[in-house]
Amino acid sequence: MAGISVRPVETGKDTKSFIDFPYSFYPDAYPAWVPPLRQDTSHAISPKHNPFFEHGNIQLFLAEDASGTIVGRIGAIVNGMHLKKYEDGNGFFGFFECINNYAVAEALLDAACDWLRSQGLTGVRGPTNPSLNDIAGLLVDGFDREPSLLMPFNPPYHADFLQQYGFERAMTMWAYYVHKKYVQIDKLRRGAAIVKRRNPGLHLRNLDMKRFDADAQVILDIYNEAWSNNWGHVPMTEGEFGRLIKDLKQIVDPNIVYLLEKDGEPVAFSIALPNLNLALKHVKGGRLLPFGLPKLLGYAKFGGIYECRMPLMGVRQAYQGKAFDTLLVLATIENGPKHGYDACEMSWVLDSNQVLKNSLVSMGGVVDKEYAMFEKGL
Repeated sequence: MAGISVRPVETGKDTKSFIDFPYSFYPDAYPAWVPPLRQDTSHAISPKHNPFFEHGNIQLFLAEDASGTIVGRIGAIVNGMHLKKYEDGNGFFGFFECINNYAVAEALLDAACDWLRSQGLTGVRGPTNPSLNDIAGLLVDGFDREPSLLMPFNPPYHADFLQQYGFERAMTMWAYYVHKKYVQIDKLRRGAAIVKRRNPGLHLRNLDMKRFDADAQVILDIYNEAWSNNWGHVPMTEGEFGRLIKDLKQIVDPNIVYLLEKDGEPVAFSIALPNLNLALKHVKGGRLLPFGLPKLLGYAKFGGIYECRMPLMGVRQAYQGKAFDTLLVLATIENGPKHGYDACEMSWVLDSNQVLKNSLVSMGGVVDKEYAMFEKGL
């Protein structure tokens, strides 16, 4: 496509165009796309609202055709916490959207890579929006099915464009779907009984909303320890976790959030969240006002949210390998239907986590979607 130009986002009008762009073509072309709330994107890219900017930086770009029509967007990202932990010279890209034209993708990726080079970085990985602790990864299989809460959706050609540009797959991630009709509940219960017998002093409890902040701090501590050796993991700062918890507090259902204690000390946790995308898909245009919020609340109240997603689970390193996750998964699957959740998406699961993958298949889970992270040198 001739006449493509890419420019940095500099004004409030540019920012609005950046946020609005996906709504210009997704609704008609991709029925499975669930429009994210525009406010969420606005806050993610705002230094005022996102604590990521305490250690990171983002340069946003827009692509226009010869007529001045926006045809794509991208963010070039410096993640200070990643660089502090890995010292690998890697920057990131995210918020990537473009029409089905490789020239547009190439121009956007050129702009992002050039900016990252100017920051002294030697590699690029993505997509992250803006970090792996946020919505991250590229959907590569499962385009006919709606994404679960806080999971990405993109056109199939994005992966082709990245590979054409020279990106290679850095990691594959999976979403497993577990439904009450097909789960091997007896097998899980037998496994849980063995875990309890081998580890006396275990006690499982739900999140306590009356001491929400204290429980949230425990979860952060376990998470940063449990995930520290996972591929690409970057610890959440207190500010980032505080923002996340503030957001989750509005939607969390304590009936499907668990802490596991041993002899009174918290050693593991799992968080499942109502799949609000089942309601958000009815909020046209990604705006809560004036009509979106009543629709969202209506679907939430009258049984429109019948699935949950488990995005986070962690076990302290000293207790890893003891199958404590079995107790957390069993509790979610047993109690979920009592509170209106007939199924749960476990996502995402790293391809390198063979133990968890085997466990999910053994209990009756099936792969529902495939995601990937891509990287290349600069």
